[in-house]
Amino acid sequence: MADPLLDFVSSVCVQTAVYWGNPTPDGYGGYTFDDPVEIDCRWDGSTEMIRSSDGKEVLSKARLLLTQDVDEGGIIFLGSLDDLDSDEEEAPRKSADAWEILRFDKTPLFQSATEFVREAYV
Repeated sequence: MADPLLDFVSSVCVQTAVYWGNPTPDGYGGYTFDDPVEIDCRWDGSTEMIRSSDGKEVLSKARLLLTQDVDEGGIIFLGSLDDLDSDEEEAPRKSADAWEILRFDKTPLFQSATEFVREAYV
């Protein structure tokens, strides 16, 4: 039986974002990422103070509802792969509109161990 909250999250995640996951130190002070993929999201551009996973207070530029897990430290861009040039696809930090994921929350639905509500802050 489908969960109404999960159905709601899926129904509002009608925007496309490009996501670069698996941030790995490159040995030179930067990071490498997996190839970019398009994911579904709901991008709420509200600014708020949040506490990052390392306990620091930071200013978040947006909160996203997501239909899949993402990595903290990964990069996300509101738009599609077609909106990026090849340099931005290969090096996401070159895009002024690509944001680092500051925090990712995954909350299980009530009485479920397998269905989750996922939120990311950038």
